[in-house]
Amino acid sequence: MQVGGVFRLPLTESVVFKAVLQRGNKVQVPRLLRWRYRMEPDQVLSVEVRSLEFSGCERFLGRMRRDGRLTIPLLTLKLLRGDEEGRLEGCVLEVTLEPSGEADNKPG
Repeated sequence: MQVGGVFRLPLTESVVFKAVLQRGNKVQVPRLLRWRYRMEPDQVLSVEVRSLEFSGCERFLGRMRRDGRLTIPLLTLKLLRGDEEGRLEGCVLEVTLEPSGEADNKPG
């Protein structure tokens, strides 16, 4: 789809960005990515989070809120932190978003 001379494509590939874990286990998806890939709040995404301060990588299915934030499940954060002490809030995370393939499974 072309809007104002710029093509906007739906999210069909993986997108990687870095974000700070905010209060309430949330990360902000950059506005440019939301706009470029026409990301909608009802779109189910496969999310992979990797901590740059702690070792570990976890994957889960999630939806973006209307304000552009993703909530990371508490269990995912506990698994990401592992046995290491410390809080994850304020840590930098590398986030990978991919289409989940859920749209292919929706009944007609």
